[in-house]
Amino acid sequence: MTDSITYAYGVARDAGGLAEALSGLRGVADAPVHLVRVGDGDEVVVAVSPVPAQDFQEDALKAHLEDLDWLETVARAHHRVIEALAAHTTVLPLRLATVYLDDDRVRIMLEARREAFAERLSDLAGHEEWGVKIYAEAPPATQSRPESGAATESATDPALSPGRAYLSQRRAQRHARDDTYRDAEKAAERVEAAARAHAVDRVQHRPQQGELARGPGENVVNDAYLVPLRHAESFRADVIRAAEGLPGVRVEVTGPWAPYSFIATTQAEPSKRATP
Repeated sequence: MTDSITYAYGVARDAGGLAEALSGLRGVADAPVHLVRVGDGDEVVVAVSPVPAQDFQEDALKAHLEDLDWLETVARAHHRVIEALAAHTTVLPLRLATVYLDDDRVRIMLEARREAFAERLSDLAGHEEWGVKIYAEAPPATQSRPESGAATESATDPALSPGRAYLSQRRAQRHARDDTYRDAEKAAERVEAAARAHAVDRVQHRPQQGELARGPGENVVNDAYLVPLRHAESFRADVIRAAEGLPGVRVEVTGPWAPYSFIATTQAEPSKRATP
């Protein structure tokens, strides 16, 4: 077994000068990043670096993926390389921990899939990814909106028995939650319409939960949009404006990012594991 294997970050187009632009860049395991290509004049390249085999062979990698600190360190280094590539050229990010036995195996993969990579890079040129998340946060029960024409009672009314007060509070909470989620549905419709006026593609991710969810409220929409560079500012402004006036709803727009969500994995992405 060799002491190191090859970590692949992403596929990019090199019209000249990319290697020099990446000079000094360090990736995963603080290793220097370099480019792999099929021929000297080939513009489609893969950014790679050597990593310790003991950390990235299949059994070890499975264990490491349960270590959040290790995973965060690798993810940050991976993203740093992708961002450096994106600052100079169009890049097709590969999945985290995509590894090969050596550079020659990367070269064989690139030769086999070069046309698919080149086509996807052409599709992504002049575009960037923007993330759009919608959060629903139900207000306290005392702030629920009364139903039109209906008599209401307060759970804090001293004339109510403890049982009636409890039921009244639960009813108010349910109404507040229902109102918020109806507003969140409206926001999702408006936001999608505003985003599609600028974006050329959309990917719907699973809403984030637990530690991945940021800020107050429940994440109910977690989408990514591929947006032409010239539409970026209008896209952001129109998406945020689309949810105005809907209480309990928060829209978060993040980006720009390299097009992580638009890598067309079924056609273009190589195997994630080092293979013999």
